Amino acid sequence: MNKINPKKLLRSKWTAVKSINKEKHFLITEVDFDEDGGVILCLLEAIISHRTTDINWHDLKDTEQWLQGWK
Repeated sequence: MNKINPKKLLRSKWTAVKSINKEKHFLITEVDFDEDGGVILCLLEAIISHRTTDINWHDLKDTEQWLQGWK
């Protein structure tokens, strides 16, 4: 399990264990917080295509899906 601090998500790098649309390397480009400091939006951008998609940031904790950094 990856340990993640929500305040350090922005510009963090991630590698998908299984390719998503033939893409493996991603960057968190936007994180929005509510008044209580909880993450309400997390945008993931593919490095090659610059395609963005929103993701539940808790999914990044699953090491069977995501690895922290670019591997």
